[in-house]
Amino acid sequence: MSNSTTEPVKPLSTEQLSATTLLRFATAGSVDDGKSTLVGRLLHDSKSVLTDQLEAVERASASRGADAPDLALLTDGLRAEREQGITIDVAYRYFATPRRRFILADTPGHVQYTRNMVTGASTADLAVVLVDARNGVIEQTRRHAAVAALLRVPHVVLAVNKMDLVAYDETVFAKIAEEFTAYAGELGVPEITAIPISALAGDNVVEPSSNMDWYGGPTVLEHLETVPVSHDLASCHARLPVQYVIRPQTAEHPDYRGYAGQIAAGTFRVGESVTVLPSGRTSKVAGIDLLGQPVDVAWTPQSVTLLLEDDIDISRGDLIVPSGDVPKTSQDVEATVCHVADTALSVGQRVLLKHTTRTVKAIVKEIPSRLTLDDLSQHPEPGRLVANDIGRVKIRTAEPLALDSYADSRRTGSFLLIDPADGTTLAAGMAGDAFAAPTDTAAEAAAPADGSDDGWDF
Repeated sequence: MSNSTTEPVKPLSTEQLSATTLLRFATAGSVDDGKSTLVGRLLHDSKSVLTDQLEAVERASASRGADAPDLALLTDGLRAEREQGITIDVAYRYFATPRRRFILADTPGHVQYTRNMVTGASTADLAVVLVDARNGVIEQTRRHAAVAALLRVPHVVLAVNKMDLVAYDETVFAKIAEEFTAYAGELGVPEITAIPISALAGDNVVEPSSNMDWYGGPTVLEHLETVPVSHDLASCHARLPVQYVIRPQTAEHPDYRGYAGQIAAGTFRVGESVTVLPSGRTSKVAGIDLLGQPVDVAWTPQSVTLLLEDDIDISRGDLIVPSGDVPKTSQDVEATVCHVADTALSVGQRVLLKHTTRTVKAIVKEIPSRLTLDDLSQHPEPGRLVANDIGRVKIRTAEPLALDSYADSRRTGSFLLIDPADGTTLAAGMAGDAFAAPTDTAAEAAAPADGSDDGWDF
């Protein structure tokens, strides 16, 4: 692709868009590592910036005395962000190339806004973690790697930025890549790709760098366009949270009773035996309506209406699942939570737990540990969690819930804890174990001599 900004943005045709896949990815890294500049360079060099947007950035850059456009301003949209030169809120950007469509979440780097990184990465297929080549892997780098591991982000890119400030030294890049890969591998991150870049100069962002001929891997955009996006939710445990019961009771549809919602995971077929939770009643799928038309099969993330052979008392919040794959229901939930509210979460606190379309009353029974992301150690029985804390909790709900393990399904294994007084979101939860098992290579390299695994398994 050309780096010229004079060529007009060419929108993709409907046929091209339908042929591409969607990749959701998030950027993370410490303050001043260059996240917003990377995103701006990615949008600029891939011809995804409209003329008026670029002109606005050029005017803002000139008013600040800059000789060239500050591409970070393409994503730092808040006035406070531009004044301070940092990212505070999660900035979402949408763009496309002929090979793929993208939803990008540019997340804050400051430790104070770690909770915003959790928000941006919660639905990501890939996380780009930036490191300043001059500073290497620092505390906040490890923190963001741990958050990506907790959220089970399947692909992580280590972008070693500002290589121009270390004379494009291969040994600097190799040392940082080795250290980060060992750390992230110990956390169980399944795939790590390291790329040396200069976001400011454009090296290895969209175009290959002539300054680093020792690097033979893909550019950032090339990797984003080609990384496998499995979206294997269609082969996961089938789950349909009921959002609305449709009963038109018209002359045309006097007996129509449908259960509408978005399929959270898996596939449903006409004739399949299903179970409704939490009641446990069973029936068969008599029909599936998709966009007003009957179909024989539907899969995630389609929004559908299921019709059942039997009249069953079903309402919003119920979960329809295949009878051969019924999750266990329980009033006792053990999970890892990321606390996102300014007010603390304490033992004995009464909360609302929202899982898919179901919201139930609950009480925090225990907070067994709080994770220190700096070194992955645990603080036993902290008693409470404050903003940006990540910890283990035990919760008792007023009604049974059917939670899958977060490791099996990020959609049906996650939940929110809500303040019943004002509706504030307190924490984002992930049911089941915290981290995945370490990769074989990382486990061999990082395992202590005594064979213990203390430090990450809490």
